[in-house]
Amino acid sequence: MNVELVRSFTFQAAHALPKVPETHKCRRMHGHSYRIEVAVRGPVDPDTGWLIDFAEIEERVEPVRKRLDHRVLNDVEGLENPTAEHLAAWIWERIRTDLPGLHRVTVYETDSSGCHYHGG
Repeated sequence: MNVELVRSFTFQAAHALPKVPETHKCRRMHGHSYRIEVAVRGPVDPDTGWLIDFAEIEERVEPVRKRLDHRVLNDVEGLENPTAEHLAAWIWERIRTDLPGLHRVTVYETDSSGCHYHGG
């Protein structure tokens, strides 16, 4: 049996998008209550009955989440243009080697706006 497990995390951060037109509202500094989802896919271990312990996902993601929480994302190395797309890829790159079966990183800036990133 193959499954996809999803663990959600939240953090607060500010950002400005320097590459949008000067008249765009996101050019100005503003904040979001971000929600990220990390999805892992693979087979269920017949002995444990799970793919991976949710606590293991949290253990791999929490250091990255802490680097972003209550920060100005533009000041984080590699996030000088911190769009949802760049943020999802940035998170992926920092957890992919420590999280076997990583399938997707999703970043929600709002309840209705987000980006799924599948690597590559």
